[in-house]
Amino acid sequence: MAFVVAVAQRKGGAGKSTVAATLATALAARGARVALLDTDPQRSLARWHAERQARGGRAAQAPLAFDAPSGWRIGGALERLRRGGGLDFVLLDTPPHDDTDARLAIRNADLVLVPLQPSPADLWATDATLALAAGERRPARLLLNRVPATGNLAPRIVEEIGRRRLPLLDEALGNRSAYASAFAQGLGVVEAAPRSTAAEEARRLATAIAALKGG
Repeated sequence: MAFVVAVAQRKGGAGKSTVAATLATALAARGARVALLDTDPQRSLARWHAERQARGGRAAQAPLAFDAPSGWRIGGALERLRRGGGLDFVLLDTPPHDDTDARLAIRNADLVLVPLQPSPADLWATDATLALAAGERRPARLLLNRVPATGNLAPRIVEEIGRRRLPLLDEALGNRSAYASAFAQGLGVVEAAPRSTAAEEARRLATAIAALKGG
């Protein structure tokens, strides 16, 4: 049965779509069978997938199933993929606010992955997402995203997360242009720049999520 991961964050601009594409392609590169669902009205992943299809699979290491359901179709699409799609993982990009589609995605997830940039505003916004996950009785993990290479803000945010005993992944994604460049091409960073530091970060994240699934 597929392990469903909802990438969710109430605050816009946290990098949800890029994280979802990065993780999906990194899992696929490990040999996992992966589906990617875009439930965000902005449809950033749908555009990413269109770019991917336009390339005809060139540079892509493994195929990804894709859908862009909304409203009542979300639950049905997830149930079909979870039980009958022959998949290992289903990843959802969710709307950046607390609406019905976000709730449906979280309600049907096995894990809620919450990306946040190392800033107080992102951490504050995370409270609402974690509350939504708790209300739906779904486990959640925070993922630091776009972490700068220097400065003391990120360590301060990590310290605050620890003080509040929030569920933070040890893995993080740096503030690297390789992620955005790969996304613009309809690729993941493990495909576009497989020897880069960003690709290694993506692989470590995929390993961590696979461990949470139990495989």
